[in-house]
Amino acid sequence: MTLYLVPTPIGNLKDMTFRAVEVLQSVSLILAEDTRTSGKLLKHYEIETPMQSYHAFNEHRNINQLVQRLQSEEMALITDAGTPGISDPGFLLVRACVEAGIKIESLPGATAFVPALVNSGLPCDRFVFEGFLPTKKGRMKRLQQLVGEKRTMVFYESPFRLVKLLEQLAEVLGPDRLASVSRELTKVYEETQRGTLIELAAYFKKGKVKGEIVVVVKGET
Repeated sequence: MTLYLVPTPIGNLKDMTFRAVEVLQSVSLILAEDTRTSGKLLKHYEIETPMQSYHAFNEHRNINQLVQRLQSEEMALITDAGTPGISDPGFLLVRACVEAGIKIESLPGATAFVPALVNSGLPCDRFVFEGFLPTKKGRMKRLQQLVGEKRTMVFYESPFRLVKLLEQLAEVLGPDRLASVSRELTKVYEETQRGTLIELAAYFKKGKVKGEIVVVVKGET
């Protein structure tokens, strides 16, 4: 049978595609990162397909059972927002399905880093997606490895560590390196700020930062 990887809106519910709704209505089970969060989406689109929790803390122990069920059932995997597998659960199940010969279909759709990258004003013909950096051990080591990176760099970060990230990037890459910070993409309070790393750090120090964050940094020139 088939495992469908279905992107879900990163904020604005209108970004759900017709095909995504049809798939979620047709499968026998939806694997959801947080059933409470996904329940709001399914209710909005009148999707009554049963859900099962599938997240970073239970994916290892559930994979064998799910692969066995996928031999005779069709399922969809969704996360709280965006595309499964992109800084969210999904990779382990996809790998197991590939090894078991189970068909996989990945639907196109919402992913936070794409609009942030295109909107940054920085080169987007070649880029490297770093996702979330380690929160503690290995964080500065990873940043040091990016010193000579010529491609545009894309990071995800929590609002609580945004200023710290910008200051660390300024320390490693130089305070005058151009960058862009996007938050609350597709939502009412969507915001993108552009400038040097040190300017952005100073700006976001002024007040409490909210929402999901995408940081885009220009590569070395």
